[in-house]
Amino acid sequence: MPNKVNKAIRVLVVDDHMVVRKGLRHVIAFFPGIVVVAEADSGEEALCLCQQLQPDVVLMDVKMEGMGGIAATQAIRQCCPQIRVIALSMFQDMALVTQMLQAKANGYLLKNISAEDMEQAIHSVHAGETVLSPVIAKALAVEKSASSNTDAKLSAQQRKVLGLLVQGFNNTEIAGKLNISQPTARYHVSAILLKLGVATRVEAAAQAIKQQLLNNDFC
Repeated sequence: MPNKVNKAIRVLVVDDHMVVRKGLRHVIAFFPGIVVVAEADSGEEALCLCQQLQPDVVLMDVKMEGMGGIAATQAIRQCCPQIRVIALSMFQDMALVTQMLQAKANGYLLKNISAEDMEQAIHSVHAGETVLSPVIAKALAVEKSASSNTDAKLSAQQRKVLGLLVQGFNNTEIAGKLNISQPTARYHVSAILLKLGVATRVEAAAQAIKQQLLNNDFC
């Protein structure tokens, strides 16, 4: 998705493995409207660079020596709340996911993500969305469903998305009807699944009807 503003999205890449950092920089170089402004090999350096450079988005490795990604994310979000942080990890460890989200990370992605999805995630987070790898979103939904009753507090936009989802529209069709990007539609759906404590779109639609979440007004 091209950036609607001429100003490029400025990204800081944080990882304690040089090969990973250089790989991410190389991939991001092909994304229109996105530029890597610096690299950091530790949480301490990331915090320092955030204060100096004020990047828009930080791609944060979760597990590092010294100040790890969780502590670094918390510190960055406290001192520079306008900076968005996407956690990147090899591990689908739900304890780490929970801790990163509690540290106010704006997303959690697995490192096997495709280049296309990485580009979309950066744009979506920069636009104020929360991004989660689908497998992470489903796991969080299952955990929530197992631990508590559903307490759905959907935003007005999410209710519109849910209404279209109930009518059977896919993400592309939802994006077109609401004049939003496909990544934004996708992440709205992920957020809805999480809030409803379900793992699939079919279950979300069933919950919407059962709990009368849409008040018979689907859009």
